[in-house]
Amino acid sequence: MKKINKWQKLFYGLLSLLKKSVRVFIQKTLQDVKTPLKKRIEVKGVNLLLIRKRFNKICTIGELFLNGEKFCDTLELPWKNNEKSVSCIPHGVYKARLRLPRESATRNYIHILVKDVPDRSYILFHRGNTAKDSRGCVLVGFINKQNSLKNSTLAMDLLIKEIINLGDGYNINLIIKNQ
Repeated sequence: MKKINKWQKLFYGLLSLLKKSVRVFIQKTLQDVKTPLKKRIEVKGVNLLLIRKRFNKICTIGELFLNGEKFCDTLELPWKNNEKSVSCIPHGVYKARLRLPRESATRNYIHILVKDVPDRSYILFHRGNTAKDSRGCVLVGFINKQNSLKNSTLAMDLLIKEIINLGDGYNINLIIKNQ
């Protein structure tokens, strides 16, 4: 019981710190995405849109929008038929949720778990700078340079802060589209 209380205190302490940090506003808004959706998504709450823009043999670079505003850049593995640990996941509509550090053996910070990915499990949004830092997950950061991201820790912390400020971290809608 003491262990749970310790993690709860840590979690609420982190929430408090994140809410007090400076809000970053990125002025570009999502304009027109032409691919129709097969599934309906909720408009309320937290909506993430990942638009994959550049594809090469090393990685896939994209942009992440939070409720219609560009938030940060993303980096994923290249598309290799959804093979585990070597490919990005298929484009589509997914549910996601915040995942606490105590739920993970490798991540000691709050991150995002993508649910119900076909033939895959434990697909995360987490910190990282290059494709070598991913085994199929989505890395977030600012300022992307050829095949790499910078300021990944800052981007991840701000993303989690914004999701928490918007409300329910357990009902996140995620759409992934290829441009």
